[in-house]
Amino acid sequence: MAAATTFRQAGRVALCLLAVALLLSGCRTPAVRPAGPAYVKASWSDLPAASDADLVAGFRAWRAGCAKLRDNTAWRDPCVNATQADTTPESIRAFLQTHFDIYALDAGDTRDGLITGYFEPVYAGSLVRTAQANVPVYAPPEDLITVALDGLYPQLKGLRLRGRIVGRKLVPYDDAATINRNGAKAHVLAWLTDPMDLQFLQIQGSGRVQLADGRQLRLGYADQNGQCYRAIGKWLVEQNELAPGAVSMQSIRAWARTHPQRVAELLASNPSYVFFQRLPDSNEGPIGSFGLPLAAGYSVAVDRKVIPLGSLLWLSSSTPDGKPLVRPVAAQDTGGAIAGKVRADLFTGTGSEAGEWAGRMQQQGRLWLLWPRGQALPAAQ
Repeated sequence: MAAATTFRQAGRVALCLLAVALLLSGCRTPAVRPAGPAYVKASWSDLPAASDADLVAGFRAWRAGCAKLRDNTAWRDPCVNATQADTTPESIRAFLQTHFDIYALDAGDTRDGLITGYFEPVYAGSLVRTAQANVPVYAPPEDLITVALDGLYPQLKGLRLRGRIVGRKLVPYDDAATINRNGAKAHVLAWLTDPMDLQFLQIQGSGRVQLADGRQLRLGYADQNGQCYRAIGKWLVEQNELAPGAVSMQSIRAWARTHPQRVAELLASNPSYVFFQRLPDSNEGPIGSFGLPLAAGYSVAVDRKVIPLGSLLWLSSSTPDGKPLVRPVAAQDTGGAIAGKVRADLFTGTGSEAGEWAGRMQQQGRLWLLWPRGQALPAAQ
């Protein structure tokens, strides 16, 4: 899903365009990030120790992205050498210490942040509408207009207007409640059996549809309606239906099962709506924003305004059952809810077991950026 975006002041024209863009996207107020540096120089001794297995797997996940990084001057040297490096734990440690400097991610008032999980779900469905499978999964609508503003105003990099044409005006595209009620001018890729499955498919950004003949249809993010993402779990808390510490994918599903008459109201609380595309069949992970298959347990979604895609990170957190989670991870994806200087969303894999872990993962954690030695740091936003 498209990452949430904030902008520095860049002149009167840029601010006017930003206001228009926020209006069209359904965002009335841009998110405010804490003041302070994003990167604080650290040393290798500051990193908590990772197991040999995690070290090797995390390094391999990052190295897979080097084909996309070699044309970047900052990454050319480490990536060329990474392809020739041995993948024994000792060799990897020596390689990292030779080619990278360490920077703690810092939000200004804390170095602790939120570490969540996401997965590739597998939901029952059909290629044709049936009595049971009647929830459409749409491709991008014919009348959805997307305008990238950075072609004219580079200071608005990453900002896109989305809407539809009415007369001679570009107006906001329909919100999720309207689409759920009236449909969309779009091709239906598949039909699901549960509206909550569609909501979680949109939140995860990719998934598979299990067909009755045993085949699976693989779907990935294609576009979005331009409305702001709002967490349905937060709405349940605001309605006093769930306690703040009890929100998870599992608790939301349980609430929906016991309150079927309010599911439409729940879904309407999130105006964002994601459209999908069919992906080639593969046993690899889904394709992330970096254009590579995600590695279960070692790829993370990040705020790309803080961490450039393709970067190598060191993660220190815990699993939902309290076990230490320390490993190198590769920044290979983004997400609409992934915003902040110390923020990561860990891809946990495909299917129900991965979903069980991802759905309960709301952990505190720290991140370090491993940045090519001697190269200028990315500009913090």
